[in-house]
Amino acid sequence: MKTKLMVAALALGVLGACSGASRDIPPPSLAGVEVTRAGLAKQLFGNKARPAALPTAPYGFYSKGCIAGAVELPETGPTWQAMRLSRNRNWGHPETIDFLKTLSRKAAALPGSNGLYIGDISQPAGGPMLTGHASHQIGLDADIWLMPASLGLDRQQRENISAVSMRRANGAYVNEKWSRYQQEVVKAAAKDPRVERIFIFPGAKVQMCDTETGDRSWLRKVRPWYGHHYHFHVRLKCPGNAPGCVAQDPPPPGDGCADARQWQRNILNPPPPDPNAPKPKPKRELTMADLPQSCQAVLAR
Repeated sequence: MKTKLMVAALALGVLGACSGASRDIPPPSLAGVEVTRAGLAKQLFGNKARPAALPTAPYGFYSKGCIAGAVELPETGPTWQAMRLSRNRNWGHPETIDFLKTLSRKAAALPGSNGLYIGDISQPAGGPMLTGHASHQIGLDADIWLMPASLGLDRQQRENISAVSMRRANGAYVNEKWSRYQQEVVKAAAKDPRVERIFIFPGAKVQMCDTETGDRSWLRKVRPWYGHHYHFHVRLKCPGNAPGCVAQDPPPPGDGCADARQWQRNILNPPPPDPNAPKPKPKRELTMADLPQSCQAVLAR
């Protein structure tokens, strides 16, 4: 039976702090607004065009949460352009927006680039998306195109231009498009203390492991993952003043290069399927009941 929450009045700035989805404080409510906890969260958040008018706060985990008070990355800046504007996914936590602006200035200082093309960050209130990402739900994830940016694109060009793939051999290696530029941008991102993880295709991680001759500590944050050969995915840590944000465990010790080379070997020589492995279960769509309770108030504002 569907459970419905009747929301009653909330003064701006009183959204309850929480320490994670399982210990979330029930949110205050708003009169006259009804939110169905059994409803598909992606439909509700995917159709919310503006951020919640509440103090900035991420709630939940990167793949199961929302964000109050998100701020917009301007469509165009001196060293960046937001891409695919029709998606309305250029919203995030203020730390994410500041990080992207800072990284774009570093990218613009490298030869052959005027800055960065920025892909999806989050929806205005975060939450599950109508299409695409499983994460990007709390305003602390961002996709950054690997190709150097020339800037100067109009809105239509930003919809139609294709990003450039950097992989060959199904991601086991980089291709001829990869250069020192890509490595320096990823390194600059990884060295920012706000960054928790960077996801990129295995061949890129192996290439960086093989060619980095200086400080290698930043490589620990760079993790191989499926896809991610048109862009790399940056994930920021939970901000210090965000008790409702559920942190990710730190990456394993070491530079992660042995793990990346194992990914590479598995691409080149896939292991035989395990006949005893259980069949994967179909992925279940998230409902509002799956998200922290504070996301009810975020959606309603």
